[in-house]
Amino acid sequence: MEGTYQHIIDSKGRLFIPVRLRDELGHVFYVTLSMEKCLTAYSSESWQRFNDKYKQMSQVDQSRIEILYAMAHKCDLDSQGRINIPQPLRNYADLKKNVAIVGVGDRVKFWDSERYAKVAAEAMKPENIAAVFEELRF
Repeated sequence: MEGTYQHIIDSKGRLFIPVRLRDELGHVFYVTLSMEKCLTAYSSESWQRFNDKYKQMSQVDQSRIEILYAMAHKCDLDSQGRINIPQPLRNYADLKKNVAIVGVGDRVKFWDSERYAKVAAEAMKPENIAAVFEELRF
């Protein structure tokens, strides 16, 4: 999944999911916390891979990521292509109105638009891009 889209989350916590991302996420998917101050959406297949990996972890490592399961929300698209994001998740990511919806590989991230603009600006500095290419040996 790729691309960045801007949408508004309404007062009821409903967020429109762009068609291109909907097609890849599926009608039902899972949203939970991310390492950054944003949310991550996983398709059912990606969530299953996440679960499979979790089952392989030691109990100590499992306990470290239990919060991801505790905060996870199963999302069903409504007839207008929207999902409802519960208030605790919106609070974590500071999602109040303008949301950047960003496709990242096999998942989608939901960012506060202003925060994402800052993160993207920093990431797009040529020296940061060069460092990533070097680290990944491209």
